Amino acid sequence: MNDAATPDRPVSPPMQRPLRWLWLTLLVIVLDLGSKWFASTYLIYAQPVELLPVFNFTLLHNTGAAFSFLADHAGWQRWLFAAIALGVSIGLTIWLTRLKADERLSAAAIALVIGGALGNLYDRLVHGYVVDFLSFHWQGNYFPAFNLADTAITLGAIGLILASLRDGRRHTATSDKRDAP
Repeated sequence: MNDAATPDRPVSPPMQRPLRWLWLTLLVIVLDLGSKWFASTYLIYAQPVELLPVFNFTLLHNTGAAFSFLADHAGWQRWLFAAIALGVSIGLTIWLTRLKADERLSAAAIALVIGGALGNLYDRLVHGYVVDFLSFHWQGNYFPAFNLADTAITLGAIGLILASLRDGRRHTATSDKRDAP
């Protein structure tokens, strides 16, 4: 991102109190863990409860990562994924503290990813698996089950991509204006 001031876009100051966005992280964690508790308490393992013709609640335990990646291994992956979640959360928190005042989309996106990572980290450390229960299907084809933490991570990643694209367009537009005769 270009930090140089232009007549159209002055340099924005660092974000005041950037860690205030961690309220969103806390909200994601509370909603995620609450929904996982509800699913674990009221659903029977691997027995779908149809809510819509294409959507079920189905309690599943995932010892791997996305799409059950490495789920069939002996258990070492639990600690690998826990370390990754912790490292990503620390790195993203540092990034959050360095954002500028006008980077609200990036701040919200980072907070969502941190919340999702910590929600799934809790499951890995306490249970040894991640609780999944949201299950979409179409004509007998089932997509991998997921949870609210996974949803927050996905929405956060989309937000970071959109912020990056927007900032890239701003940079290009600013460069074009400077280069114009």
